[in-house]
Amino acid sequence: MSTSRRRIPTLLGAAALAATFAIVVPTANSAAALRPKKVVVFGIDGLMFDKIAPVNAPTLDALIANGRSSKTTLYANPMAPTLSGPGWATIATGVWPDRHKVTSNNWGTSTNLAQYPDFLTRLESASSALSTYAIADWSPLTSDSVGKAIFSSAIDKRETVSDSPGYAAADATIATKAATHLKDTGPDASFVYFGEVDIAGHSCGATGSCYATAIEHTDKHMGTVINAIKARPTYADEDWTFIVSTDHGHTNAGGHGGSSVAERSSFIIQSGPGVPAGTFTVKPKNVDIAATVLGIHGVSAALDGQVLGTASTDPFEGVTLKPRVDETGIPSGVLGWTNSVPSGWGIDSTGMGTGGMTEWRGWSLTNDDFWTRTQADQQRESNVRARGVFAVADSDEWSDKATSGTFNSALVSAPYAVTAGRTATIGFGSHYLKEGSETTTVSVSFNGGAETQILKYTGNAVAKVERLTVTIPSGATSMVVRWRLANGANNWYWAVDNPSVSVS
Repeated sequence: MSTSRRRIPTLLGAAALAATFAIVVPTANSAAALRPKKVVVFGIDGLMFDKIAPVNAPTLDALIANGRSSKTTLYANPMAPTLSGPGWATIATGVWPDRHKVTSNNWGTSTNLAQYPDFLTRLESASSALSTYAIADWSPLTSDSVGKAIFSSAIDKRETVSDSPGYAAADATIATKAATHLKDTGPDASFVYFGEVDIAGHSCGATGSCYATAIEHTDKHMGTVINAIKARPTYADEDWTFIVSTDHGHTNAGGHGGSSVAERSSFIIQSGPGVPAGTFTVKPKNVDIAATVLGIHGVSAALDGQVLGTASTDPFEGVTLKPRVDETGIPSGVLGWTNSVPSGWGIDSTGMGTGGMTEWRGWSLTNDDFWTRTQADQQRESNVRARGVFAVADSDEWSDKATSGTFNSALVSAPYAVTAGRTATIGFGSHYLKEGSETTTVSVSFNGGAETQILKYTGNAVAKVERLTVTIPSGATSMVVRWRLANGANNWYWAVDNPSVSVS
């Protein structure tokens, strides 16, 4: 959210939803399945997660203590700046900015919000019996006075509170209105927004006293809403889930929009029936909020997000990451790289040059927190579809110390069991920037035989999800996949995540 507010037009077409969702009817006719399920997403603009604990915030503290929470990370330019428009659109739609196309605070009509609408609109489209509610004092979220808002007019009740008296007063009005509506009506899904924290961040910075005061005010407002919900006569017979998140972070001096760790900072707090206390096994993504709200109500959709707490099948998770060696610009306490791969996997660096940065000498496993700190603004921040630990061949960073020869390394999978005559589908996340004469290929080999190339990139492949198919030859019982970056010389990088093979 910027300090300059404008009413912003967007695009929404209900007809575009027809093929993007399905409602899932519970098969278990149990008492638990029949309990009304309710969910409220609280959006606190510009809140830094680390600033909650030091202040008097009993409502947020209780949600964290009784549920699970995690910091999350965002994109940066050129995918989108860390501004409110992209941030809230990502949370609302469950897809990243390269899909929803809200890439500023002045997005006009050139968006994909018709194809990727907000989670409340999707619920309305799935079942008119579901009741929905949204309230905000940043008008582009809920007001169509100039154009369509991020949360569409298909929602049962939208309220836009004027920010003219200032966000402190406007947020107090939101708390009163939301408390009354949620207590009296008990919508199935709601979005409740507060803006004072962000305004304070712009005013006195994330370390300033006014920022801490704004957090305490907002925490009190959330308490008003939640206490009103708990005062419902039917509350004991309902399952209420509360989710809290933010659209972007803030620098210590105040401000956002750039690619720093602070500006890319967000978080998710989830508390409710069946939600275990603690942290997430693998850091979630902001796109998971929409998927989770839909999932609570049995609605599925083709999104970038997944239901919070979904178990990971990524073979790279669970490896032990180490602190920096040559990347002295990264704090020593940030654990984030290893060249030790999972059991059965390998790294073939035949022909690899010598020297260079230890962390990137051949394929390595890393995470967003470590890898994006190596060098900002080189599109590492756009690797948004990777989760947790992923593999990287980074010729660019390897070359930051003296080298001889070129970067030549292959990531070699463990053998996958296959059946002759069938089709194997190889899936993985892929984030590649090309420059110079380096080559990137994917190949397969059966029963230890010769490699067959099935993919070669000739240009960038940014934040893609690949699905490659190959026919399994006669007599084959096992298949190995290789991701190879060859002839690299300070020529960018390739990141691969969540590799999988299925046979049909």
